[in-house]
Amino acid sequence: MMNMTPVVKQLLIINILFFIGTMALGDFNSTNPAYRFLALYFFENSNFYSWQPLSHMFMHGSFMHIAFNMFALYSFGSTLEHFWGGKKFLFFYISCGLGAFLLHSGVNYYFFQEGVNILTANGFVKFDIVQLLDQGKIGTSWKELMSVSDFDNFTSAYFGTAVGASGAVYGLLVAFAFMFPNAELALMFIPVPIKAKYFVPIWLILYDGFFGIFGNSFLGVSSGIAHFAHVGGAITGFLMMWFWKKSQFNKNRWN
Repeated sequence: MMNMTPVVKQLLIINILFFIGTMALGDFNSTNPAYRFLALYFFENSNFYSWQPLSHMFMHGSFMHIAFNMFALYSFGSTLEHFWGGKKFLFFYISCGLGAFLLHSGVNYYFFQEGVNILTANGFVKFDIVQLLDQGKIGTSWKELMSVSDFDNFTSAYFGTAVGASGAVYGLLVAFAFMFPNAELALMFIPVPIKAKYFVPIWLILYDGFFGIFGNSFLGVSSGIAHFAHVGGAITGFLMMWFWKKSQFNKNRWN
């Protein structure tokens, strides 16, 4: 296994420090001041701050969450940084994390606006809706005006938070598949290794694509995972790799 590279090491340290600092202040929810200020909130929520699109990438919600992401960062990131150099790797990593934020927030805006449109069509005013939500409340009649999935998507879009390096990590997975398409990858519950060029798109389509669309309604259980953030990081990684390959920019080292 490749030795840990400098930027990957620094990212690991930052993530671990964020995790320990947050854990020291309490549970991983909005009652924790670190979580409240650094996790990503919906941009119309009063808890949203301009730094959250970046800071949420270094926050995690549990030990297993950070353990999985940091293992993936070490496993795939060190290989990519070795070939690219530190500056190009960091640029790619942060870009994929921001791409994850953009798609996640865009989907949330769509779900939120769908709910607002239903309510305003029934006589409510958007300003009053947002004011009520900002107090942590919902209208008593709102559930009656929306389907279960519309109501769940509407409220989770406004009240939900997103944390984690997963979007950036998914970008690394895509880049790894671009550069080493025949490398074999495996998961614990898939005993047969699969080549990266098949593993990554299959995982994205079957897992994040399916649960991103049906997650809140499938079996009536919300996954609690920001699947569209994963997809956003992967798409950003794909577009950057496609552009770099097309322009032969991947031959340059940013040193």
